[in-house]
Amino acid sequence: MKTLHKLLLLAAAISLGLLFLFPMWKIYVQAPQYPEGLQMHIWVNKISGSTDYSLQNFNILNHYIGMEKIQPDSFQELTYMPYIVFFFMLTGALIALAGARRLVLPWVFLLMVAGAAGLADFYMWLHKFGTNLDPHAPIIIPGMTYIPPFIGSKQLLNFHALSLPGPGSIGIALAVVLGLAVFFLERRRKGASIKSAEKTLVL
Repeated sequence: MKTLHKLLLLAAAISLGLLFLFPMWKIYVQAPQYPEGLQMHIWVNKISGSTDYSLQNFNILNHYIGMEKIQPDSFQELTYMPYIVFFFMLTGALIALAGARRLVLPWVFLLMVAGAAGLADFYMWLHKFGTNLDPHAPIIIPGMTYIPPFIGSKQLLNFHALSLPGPGSIGIALAVVLGLAVFFLERRRKGASIKSAEKTLVL
């Protein structure tokens, strides 16, 4: 593998470290009780808010509509996702250092599968929170569910919710883009080498 391509793949592996520095997803909510808005930050290993009281305020809103409390300890994914990220960082770095060209595409493919699985899991949690409502909640509207938007904005009664990828997600996107770039660049280089060898044989 060409040295530049090794460095690009190494950068792809390192970029996943952004998941430990920034939230991978953010949910914003505006409500009459909180005109300044609330922010929930979903990290690879924790859930936090823009302030120390954000989660508490989210749970107060949830109480009124019967949505269960957001308790970070109840999300098992937050305990093993850091190891998955470490796995991809380590294997990506080893493939780059070893120059193992054939393993680049499988690494990118597995990374994309893991990312898709994470998004699917996130969607299922949103659906569970929005539909598994307490029948004794202070506010009950028959047939009404409160599934937060997966991505984009949504009006839920007098709450306005906005859900967007956080800066940490850029690390995954960057890793995929750089990994695919290395794969295609190496394939083109290999193709050029084969053509050159064929010309030499003809001569």
